[in-house]
Amino acid sequence: MPEYLMDNFEEYLRLGEPNRAEKAKVWKTAIGLQQVDGLKPSDYLIATAKQNIDGDISFVEVKERIDSYYKQHPVKDIGNRTEEADKVSTQIAEILSEQTFTFSPAEFLSIHRRLFQSIYSHAGKIRDYNITKQEWVLNGETVLYGSAESLKATLEYDLEQEKKFSYNGLSQQEIIEHIAHFISYLWQIHIFGEGNTRTTAIFLIKYLRKLGFKEVNNNLFAEHSWYFRNALVRANYEDLSKGIHKTEKYLIRFLSNLLLGENHSLKNREMHVQYIDTVKTQNDTVKSENDTVNNTVFHLIKQNNKITATEISERLKISLSTAKRKLKELKESGKVERIGSDKTGVWKIIEE
Repeated sequence: MPEYLMDNFEEYLRLGEPNRAEKAKVWKTAIGLQQVDGLKPSDYLIATAKQNIDGDISFVEVKERIDSYYKQHPVKDIGNRTEEADKVSTQIAEILSEQTFTFSPAEFLSIHRRLFQSIYSHAGKIRDYNITKQEWVLNGETVLYGSAESLKATLEYDLEQEKKFSYNGLSQQEIIEHIAHFISYLWQIHIFGEGNTRTTAIFLIKYLRKLGFKEVNNNLFAEHSWYFRNALVRANYEDLSKGIHKTEKYLIRFLSNLLLGENHSLKNREMHVQYIDTVKTQNDTVKSENDTVNNTVFHLIKQNNKITATEISERLKISLSTAKRKLKELKESGKVERIGSDKTGVWKIIEE
């Protein structure tokens, strides 16, 4: 969890006062979600958020203060997106505090418009151009996003299919797998030029509440928002020429922790497309080295059928326990057999 979230909001959760604790959770989620784009809020936003949690000011007043702050302190560095982090965090906190939701394309567009209306001129508008995005988790490759020509129709179709879907009779695991499938498809459309992941996350949280998941552990979004995004990326990317397949397993892990309170490890590096190759290479190397040692031991036995584990240890510069283990492996594989005792016996070759 980012340190600024831990330091500034955990106190409210420890105190346990329901209204303040609930607001603190909302603000943690709102600010944590900025991590999907590597954004961090200002200290001023943190201080203002705490006033809102304490009940001293409303969300309207928070927005007014943030607007006033940036009018007085305009950001001159074009690469500084702190203003975006502050304003979008405030909008997310307000939306998550509202007990309203409609499962519709209009709601999806509305969430984006509300989040980014003071940041992007295209807030709430469907993009009219195609996009690519280099992804760290894909080693610089991009997901194939929806075509600009069919975005509206695709969004309407996906939401209509989900609206018709019945969860009746499904196990908790099957429900999570279906939600993972639905949300990965919704995200892959990437209907906006920017801000798709944050919009999708808010829509998902509101939809989960509608489905009855009232106690959603939104801390996951505060603590692992980048994992959430990378999981969506891996659910929508494949390169069969390199043996890379689409997989929703990472998204399912995230949702299982989110909805069922499970404790799956959420590590971004495990999702990197080269991580699988690295692990495979390491395993292949270990296997190769193991086979090499076994073959060498077998060769020594062929040269001297009276050789002992101690002598093998000394010849190969390996530990005595390793030498004994290699001899055991050769016996169990049916390649050699010990005739007589360990001290005075000899080795018999069974299989070349």
